[in-house]
Amino acid sequence: MGMAKIKVGIVEDEMIIAQGIAHALHELGYDTTEPAISYTEALGMIVSERPDVILLDIQLKGHKDGIELAKKIKEEYHIPFIFLTANADAATVSRAKELNPPAYLVKPFNKSELFAAIEICQHNFSVADNKTDTSEKDNYHIKDCLFIKHGANFHKIKTEDILYIESDNIYINVHTRGIKYLVRQSIQNYLDLIGARHFMRVHKSFAINTSHIDQINTESVFINGKEIPIGKTYREDLLSFLRLG
Repeated sequence: MGMAKIKVGIVEDEMIIAQGIAHALHELGYDTTEPAISYTEALGMIVSERPDVILLDIQLKGHKDGIELAKKIKEEYHIPFIFLTANADAATVSRAKELNPPAYLVKPFNKSELFAAIEICQHNFSVADNKTDTSEKDNYHIKDCLFIKHGANFHKIKTEDILYIESDNIYINVHTRGIKYLVRQSIQNYLDLIGARHFMRVHKSFAINTSHIDQINTESVFINGKEIPIGKTYREDLLSFLRLG
């Protein structure tokens, strides 16, 4: 039995755009709601159709715009949302940022950007949200992978393919066999995001995927030809994890 399809709520007051989005979503294998065109209609749709994720145009007709709707969704319905925006002015963008949306889409966007935004939104929401029970969380989680922005695209990386993570000031480099990805994130936050037991901090500047260790001594580990130092404070935990203590 396959997993239930993700149902995407569409809140967009330009009908042609809403229909185009719905069509693209169906082609990508998602279910959709009937598009809602206003704040009030959107609240009705959320209650009756219970979408898993909501695409939400910032500029809605009527007194209340998409940002006010997003606030309401955050406070009461606990559903991840993605802002859609055409040419939002700076003031609107800064209001939107305050809500920490898991993902943004700037019109016009293509199908792969839409797919990446929904998957990232689901993933980030599940990671940030440890309050839901596990059955609900599983629906949001992309099993065992991350999306990393590289150039203009998001690359899907299996966590098992990450060899090690190296801190570089406010960035980290995520090393796989073929390529390293630069991510603006701290090592610890990234480890929390991955949430896998076999990833361990071995040094203030390094975390490793222990399943890729080729050699180890008391001072360092070797992964894919790279010697990685083991910091004193991490040595005991690492050795006992590998049952070498």
